[in-house]
Amino acid sequence: MSKTPFDLAAIGRPGEEHPYEVTEDALRAYAEATDDVLGGPVFALLPVWEAAGHASRSVATDGVRPNVVHYEQDLLLHRPLAAGMRLRSRATPIALLGRPNGTSLVTRTETRTEDGELVNEQYVTEFFRAVEAPESVGERAPDHRLEAEGAPVAEISYPVAEDQTVRYAAASGDHFAIHLDDEFARSVGLPGRIVHGLCTMAFTGRAVLEAAGVEGPGRVRRLAVRFSAPLFPGDTLTTRIWDLGGGAFGFEAVSGQGATVVKDGRAELRGV
Repeated sequence: MSKTPFDLAAIGRPGEEHPYEVTEDALRAYAEATDDVLGGPVFALLPVWEAAGHASRSVATDGVRPNVVHYEQDLLLHRPLAAGMRLRSRATPIALLGRPNGTSLVTRTETRTEDGELVNEQYVTEFFRAVEAPESVGERAPDHRLEAEGAPVAEISYPVAEDQTVRYAAASGDHFAIHLDDEFARSVGLPGRIVHGLCTMAFTGRAVLEAAGVEGPGRVRRLAVRFSAPLFPGDTLTTRIWDLGGGAFGFEAVSGQGATVVKDGRAELRGV
């Protein structure tokens, strides 16, 4: 492995704009892959997927990419995405942070319409397991720690299908082998193939909307999570939700095996 697995010079350097047209087929495929409603909030990742990937690869070398897992995602949604929208997304790696067991890479994205209207902002945090950073540069994404007291107002469980990762890969374009190939996943230290973090996030967002008694695109203003353990196909995901007031909800999610797979969840809803 290279002695310099990260290029610090790329931190703070914006990438090129990437175009994306929202189609009815893409919206429907993503909804079916996540068992969600059409236009669910996590679909917002698709227009930035290519831009965020380029930003990540501008910092992290190919030699350390098998060690990467999704660590945090924070969506700031100014308006819902709908079929026919023509968008442009740009991503900038803003921080490389040394951790006790590896390195975090934080990327900020912006998605705009063709006439420049800001549609959403996102913070994507990746974690490179057992890879040491040469130094820490920049700051982590905005905080969304859960500091709830008392019992949750709701606990909502959804089954995870055996083919969930296959369906999600087809709908999202994320074909990373840790989600599709048990042997490869075990070769990089995982017990087996794991559910995509953003598919897990979509499940939790759906649970929050159900608990709040609202539905439809545009109700979510912010959705943020930290991925703390893997979720596996065929498992069950239970989301525990706390009402924080003012349309804000905190949540965490546990697998059927008792592992907390999502921590520090925060959802901010409109009209609640």
